[in-house]
Amino acid sequence: MPDGGALLGIDLGTQTIGTAFCDAGWRFASPGKTLVRGKFGADREVLAGLARERSVRGFVIGLPRNMDGSEGPRSQSSRAYARNLAAAMSLPVLLWDERWSTSAAERDLIAQDMSRARRKERIDAAAAAVILQGAIDALAGGLA
Repeated sequence: MPDGGALLGIDLGTQTIGTAFCDAGWRFASPGKTLVRGKFGADREVLAGLARERSVRGFVIGLPRNMDGSEGPRSQSSRAYARNLAAAMSLPVLLWDERWSTSAAERDLIAQDMSRARRKERIDAAAAAVILQGAIDALAGGLA
């Protein structure tokens, strides 16, 4: 990862992609848009546009591990997506353990007294922010 600069966090689902961004100083992550997932080429173009808008210097993609830390088919799919994105964008990609990210995001949205319908719209982007915040906290502290 670069030393500072905006990062784009990604919660990669089977049907949607949640996005989040952090500030250049890696202090806080904020939810972005939730995108409908399509073919990689279409996803790449949308993500490239978001990256240009925010002058992104790298990506953090959630790695869906099993609760025991092992990896299954979804992890392999995320690893392949990360490899393809890194090659297509010529930017670094960090895979970050996403266990509990959706649960943490759901708790945060409930604490904001958000309706169930609104939570459904925002959960993927909120989970991307949880993933990105974990990564930038570790990067800023020298743990990653």
